Amino acid sequence: MTIKRAIDDLTTRIFNIPKGIYFSRNHTWAFLEKTGEAKIGLNDFLAAVVGNVKVKMLKVQGENIGRGEVLAEMEQGNKHLKIVSPVSGLIVKNNEALQCASNVVFSDPYENHWLCAIQPTQWKADTNSFLLADEATKWILSEVDRFKDFLAVSMVRHSPEPALISLQEGGEIKPHILEEMDHNVWEDFQNSFLT
Repeated sequence: MTIKRAIDDLTTRIFNIPKGIYFSRNHTWAFLEKTGEAKIGLNDFLAAVVGNVKVKMLKVQGENIGRGEVLAEMEQGNKHLKIVSPVSGLIVKNNEALQCASNVVFSDPYENHWLCAIQPTQWKADTNSFLLADEATKWILSEVDRFKDFLAVSMVRHSPEPALISLQEGGEIKPHILEEMDHNVWEDFQNSFLT
């Protein structure tokens, strides 16, 4: 399941959807381990657009969390994105490697950069509408198109020179594009993609 690659752009080649991972539409994933614990993390799409962030877990080991409750926050200066839990359950452990790092680039979101492990209480009900394999790939590709449209609208509203920072040569979105955006665009992104 190790995915080692440089994120060049938001085209199909960066999305390597591992088998057995359940993807929620708020850009998180869950993977049920043999132990019965579910690892929780961010998908490739979110990892590709955010860039360098500090991860602050808002729930700690031993706390219960419900599906859709805020689990963590990603920070970059005065910009924040709230990450919600895809499943309900008891938090068994947080990924200490993320907590110790001052900044993280999610280059390996499925193997090393997971957020936490949860003992799920309603796995079947929580994952009933999640996406797997080819279905997840199609959805993420549609999210890339939606993101391009989002940038066009949000940047016109909030950025003085949107054309200079949105696309690299060839019409592809620059990697970690949200690093260059102000907090207003981050708020729009939160409302459009993570809730």
